[in-house]
This record gives sequence, structure tokens and C-alpha cells, in this order.
Amino acid sequence: MQFSGKNVLITGASRGIGAEIAKTLAGCGLKVWINYRSGAAQADALKAEIEAAGGNAAVIGFDATDDAAFTDAVKTICDADSALAYLVNNAGITNDKLAMRMKTEEFMQVIDANLKSCFIGCREAIKAMSKARFGAVVNVASIVGEMGNAGQANYAASKGGMIALTKSFAKEGASRAVRFNAVAPGFIATDMTAKLTDDIKESYFKAIPLGRFGEGKEVAAAAAFLLSDGAGYITGETLKINGGLLM
Repeated sequence: MQFSGKNVLITGASRGIGAEIAKTLAGCGLKVWINYRSGAAQADALKAEIEAAGGNAAVIGFDATDDAAFTDAVKTICDADSALAYLVNNAGITNDKLAMRMKTEEFMQVIDANLKSCFIGCREAIKAMSKARFGAVVNVASIVGEMGNAGQANYAASKGGMIALTKSFAKEGASRAVRFNAVAPGFIATDMTAKLTDDIKESYFKAIPLGRFGEGKEVAAAAAFLLSDGAGYITGETLKINGGLLM
């Protein structure tokens, strides 16, 4: 894949899908800014892994829900590299509970961590990228934001909101040559899915046409494509990565 930009900021990149995206984009030749909120050791280890593989990485710690902190981080990156070319809004949490038992603060905690952080990131990105008349943003949503899920009213609302937010920013960014897209992963192999019993896994596999969980690197490849020059005429779209579970 070809990239006209030189660097990328990935929020929540110290582990999981964020770390896979960081490794993939570093392998494409981008300087990767690894954001973390509390996983400093993991972020440093990822940086070392990327550099050992010949890539270029930097670690930048801040809370993506904090307006001032996010703004300062983008300024730090622009001061260091002259511009911010790409952003991946990946930071997020879950706090699952049936809606009738969910407290308002538990709902808002997930909205803030997932949707508010995405809004701040998109807003600061469009400001920085508009100056160069170039840039691309990928927001990491979820299949749950498209189809809902029992026990995840807060998560579904946050991820569905991210998909709608992506479309709105795409319309605002188009005249400035700044693109906004989203990826919507389905069931992805993680530490959590590894703990499931074989029977439970088999029940999930039967519901997924491709018959398996996805891998973090497959989500990373999709995000990389949407940032790349090859997706230069794509904006406001959500790319499903769910093995056919939701078509």
C-alpha cells in the first residue's frame, strides 16, 4: 500500500487491535505515534518491537477523553513532524450490563470513553489536516453499533454514534481533502475469546459464515487500506470485518 503522509496517531494503541494497527502501519513505512492512557509499559514494549522490526515509533501518553490533553498531543506531533497525516480513533472500553440494571453513569462512562474521545480526535484532526489539505481518519467502531446486542446498550450506542459521526465529519472534511471512514469488526480473537469454552466457540462459529473469529491483523489491514492512497476516493464509509455475520 502507498501512503502520501508520513505519520499516524493511534489512540488506545498499547494492546489488542490498536497494537496490531500500529505494527501494520509501521510496516507500511509510517511513523507510528502510540497513544496509551495507563499502559505505559505495554506502549514502550510495542515501540521496542516496532523498532526492532525496522519501523519508526514514538509513545505519547494522554487520556483521549480529555479535550486539552488531546489538543496538546496533536500539537506535540505537529511540532515534531510538521504535520499529522493520519489518525486512528481506537481507544475504548466496555461495561456490559442489562439496560434495566445499568446506571446512567455506567452508560455515560462508555459513551465518553468511546464516542466523546472519537469526536475530540476527529475535531482536532480536521483542524490540523485542513492546513495541509491532506489527511485521513479511521474510526474503530463495531458490529454491535450496527446490529445492537443485549447487555451492551452503552457500547452499541457509542459505536453506532461513531459510525454516524464518521459520516458527518466526512461531509465536513471533503472540501479540505480530509477523509473519514470507519471499520466495524465482528468477533475478533482476543484474550477474552481465548477463555471461552469450546462449546461456546462452536456456537459462535456456526453463526459466522466464514466459521471462525477474525484476527487483529485483519482489522489492521482494513484500517491501513482506508488510510492509504488506494482508498483516496472513499470517504464516509464503514467497512465491515465480521466474517459475514452481518451482511
